[in-house]
Amino acid sequence: MGRHARRACARARDRRGSRRRTHPQAGGHATARALRATDRAGGRRLELNRPRLRIAQRARWLRVLEPLRSGPWVQVRGGHALILLVDDQPEVREHVGRVLENKGYRVAPCPDAAQALETVRSAPSDRFGLAIVDLDLGSGPEGGLSLITELKRLQPDLPVIVLTGKGTIPLAVEALRRGAQDVLEKDLYIEETLEIRLDRARQLVEIVRDNRRLERENRSLRRTTAFVRELQRRAYEPIGRSEPFVRLLERARRLAAIPRPVLIRGERGTGKELVAATIHYAGPRASKPFVTVNCAAFSGQLLESEMFGHEKGAFTGADRQKIGRFELADGGTLFLDEIGNMSPEFQEKLLRVLEYQRFERVGGSRTIAVDVRVIAATNADLEAMMADGSFRPDLYDRLAFEVLEVPPLRERPGDIPLLVEHFARAFAREVKLPEARFRPAALAAMQRYPWPGNVRELKNVVERLVFRAAGTPIEFEALPEEIRAPEAQPTEALPFRERLADLERRMLVDALERCGWNQKRAAAALGISYDQFRHYYRKHGLRRPAR
Repeated sequence: MGRHARRACARARDRRGSRRRTHPQAGGHATARALRATDRAGGRRLELNRPRLRIAQRARWLRVLEPLRSGPWVQVRGGHALILLVDDQPEVREHVGRVLENKGYRVAPCPDAAQALETVRSAPSDRFGLAIVDLDLGSGPEGGLSLITELKRLQPDLPVIVLTGKGTIPLAVEALRRGAQDVLEKDLYIEETLEIRLDRARQLVEIVRDNRRLERENRSLRRTTAFVRELQRRAYEPIGRSEPFVRLLERARRLAAIPRPVLIRGERGTGKELVAATIHYAGPRASKPFVTVNCAAFSGQLLESEMFGHEKGAFTGADRQKIGRFELADGGTLFLDEIGNMSPEFQEKLLRVLEYQRFERVGGSRTIAVDVRVIAATNADLEAMMADGSFRPDLYDRLAFEVLEVPPLRERPGDIPLLVEHFARAFAREVKLPEARFRPAALAAMQRYPWPGNVRELKNVVERLVFRAAGTPIEFEALPEEIRAPEAQPTEALPFRERLADLERRMLVDALERCGWNQKRAAAALGISYDQFRHYYRKHGLRRPAR
């Protein structure tokens, strides 16, 4: 027989011998017999110190652990995730740990359940990415099953792979019931199934890692949202200690818990939006959106689209779907400013939404249900508008569950020093200028001035003065001429209504003269609608002087 033939026969004999040793009907494979013999002697199944098993077992472990090299749970360079290895056999811990460390991984070996739990408790929640646990740690509180339960209680999303040398079906089922992802028996031939199981574990860990990232992002977004809402709340912080203003705020806070519309009335610039924000942030909707809409900025279909949204293709230029302000304010408060500028057609649609809290987007057919509290505001003479048919009485009745009147600034002069200090400090901080203080004479003159533009006008004047002062004290002489002029001061002897009527007339005449007696331009200069201007024009019997 030639040399090549002898080699072929030897290989065939080896293959037949291997099949005989591993055939299940031949009494089980050699490893199983060796492990059972070890078990009968009172030892553990995995004995790496036995000479005949040590070399084969190390080779098998090298192949078994090789898939961990690409596992996403170990991020050595970032120093984030570790493998928690729990086994009471020192030779197993040393061998597996050395194999993983040689591959560049970081391992936290623990000899028992107590040390493993202490290690997990003292580490950050995302420190460990995978736990390999010996299920044969014993029974009771220190057993492998109890360890799985505690690990899952400490870190519910931590994947756990269980290794056991005494595996039974009830034990495996119990381990899986307690949260383990897989149960593997300690034998010499687990590599045939381990690769698939590691792939599943790898996918699970990727999901866990993504979930942790999303949770961190969500926490960050929640903190950012809370910070922005806190800034928004501070921006609406009411400033004032005068009696009429304090009474107004008390009424507003009492209304905060009542889920009904509120109508806020007052002159332009008095702070109607601030009162609406006070109602919102003092009630149960404080953590929900506070959305504002200036109805005077939109007209016709644009206002309807802004309030209710529109579907793609609803009209020319509607190239995508738009969410309306009612949807954005769902759960919170919608503040409608300048409601006197709404058309009668839109008033009818708004009335229906207020009654039923349902609407359809422009160009859509699906009914959308919301939970929105509406607060409306206006400086228009709604009684006159209802009389001439330009404002619906039923809408007024629906909005006016309670009517709040915001006092003009001239009725609370004691609040002017507080407002001046607040606006000066805020503006200096915003544009990084040194703070400027107002001299007592300047503050006294500002308290005497009637402020036709109310708080908004005061803020603009203060910011201009702080900018020009560049950190130096602001004297009486630095004030605008209209504030310094004695004739700008109201005559104390006149009754209130006459003083107010005189102020209105002078403001109208001044705007008309500056605009060449063009009434539309004068209305725009005063910040009121043309219909409102015509109302005041007729009220004071104004006529253009003859040339």
